[in-house]
Amino acid sequence: MGTKASNQMWGGRFASGPDAIMEAINASIGFDRRLADQDIDGSLAHVAMLAAQGIVSPADAEAISDGLGRVRAEIAEERFEFKPALEDIHMNIEARLSEIIGDAAGRLHTGRSRNDQVATDFRLWVRDQCDAAVAGLTALMRALLDQAEAGADWVMPGFTHLQTAQPVTWGHHMLAYVEMFARDRARFADARARMNECPLGAAALAGTSFPIDREATAHALGFDRPMANSLDAVSDRDFALEFLAAASICAMHLSRMSEELVIWSSAQFRFVTLSDRFSTGSSIMPQKKNPDAAELIRAKIGRILGAQVALLVVMKGLPLAYSKDMQEDKEQVFDAADSLMLALAAMTGMAQDMTANAPALEEAAGAGFSTATDLADWLVRVLGMPFREAHHVTGAIVAKAEAAGCDLPELPLEAMQAVHPGITAQIFDVLGVRNSVASRQSYGGTAPDQVRAQVAAWKERLE
Repeated sequence: MGTKASNQMWGGRFASGPDAIMEAINASIGFDRRLADQDIDGSLAHVAMLAAQGIVSPADAEAISDGLGRVRAEIAEERFEFKPALEDIHMNIEARLSEIIGDAAGRLHTGRSRNDQVATDFRLWVRDQCDAAVAGLTALMRALLDQAEAGADWVMPGFTHLQTAQPVTWGHHMLAYVEMFARDRARFADARARMNECPLGAAALAGTSFPIDREATAHALGFDRPMANSLDAVSDRDFALEFLAAASICAMHLSRMSEELVIWSSAQFRFVTLSDRFSTGSSIMPQKKNPDAAELIRAKIGRILGAQVALLVVMKGLPLAYSKDMQEDKEQVFDAADSLMLALAAMTGMAQDMTANAPALEEAAGAGFSTATDLADWLVRVLGMPFREAHHVTGAIVAKAEAAGCDLPELPLEAMQAVHPGITAQIFDVLGVRNSVASRQSYGGTAPDQVRAQVAAWKERLE
């Protein structure tokens, strides 16, 4: 009775009882197999150092290196059998190495622990992901620069509160995202530089009594230096958290751009047409062309930010040094990295393929009294009016135009002079949307000349 009840408690999946549950919760090979290349790289660097230091014989080191090469080939060719009973990628590789070369495989683990081994593997993997994110962001920035250059003088409405504010150029709007993604690129590069220290040789937590050369292994793996404290080396996951923080901010930027593409591609706006490659149809409404790629990118921030929060919560209460809780670090980072790279690739494709509707952009740019600020600036600049008074006069003129059912450039001069007699026909030189954007020549402004200068500067930076 007691045994039967106990088995029922474990459930059908774990019919064999507590041992099966322990194996299921303890094993990480289902996900950390992604660290295979990094694990083999770390082992090759470690055994080369052991041989150079006279800790293992040259013959054993050669056998281990050759055997690791065979293991790598088996994994690449999908001939490798991953065994959950061996828990993780480290033990799976070492067990197979032992089958290939015999007892010499047991010498590979001299002077290290799984604690510093996994910290090294994971750091190498995240470092590679930083490089991939930088490359992905660079490709996206180039696509946006092409859009900016093509539309340097296309006029469109600029918005605040999603209400028409002032005219800007398409190129200027595209360059805003270039700046945002450039900051993301810098964050990944900065995180990579900070994480480029090597945990290998810290062993379980206290270092090792073997005469190892940590500088040699660090440099062999492309690190700048070994980590200076063995406790910190095995317990630190800041590098993963920094990657997730940079990924979360980047995903937020991708989400903002996606939101605009969803709005702009709607029938109500008609600002852009997304290519068929990044759109889908409706199952029942034949007229629909849905911006599904943009919507899915917009959703990725949930998964990526969720991964950051999850890892922060895992790490927040852990005493030094290693705890098994830290096995929960990888799945979150793997998923976030996959989601980010997919979102970057999709956004780059959309940016390359999308077509701006220049006539619709210009028509919308002139609506909503978008040149009211230009009128106020003219009153200050030409008539010497204090800006607060100019703001009041402009508001009265806008009210007249609204009552007349026209925009500011169509309002008769006499109607403006009824508000302020000092206004002359020169006012119409600033009221057109093209005149408005051309006048914004301040550094970082929307004038076509400024846009072209920024495009040229960015292209030079990205070479």
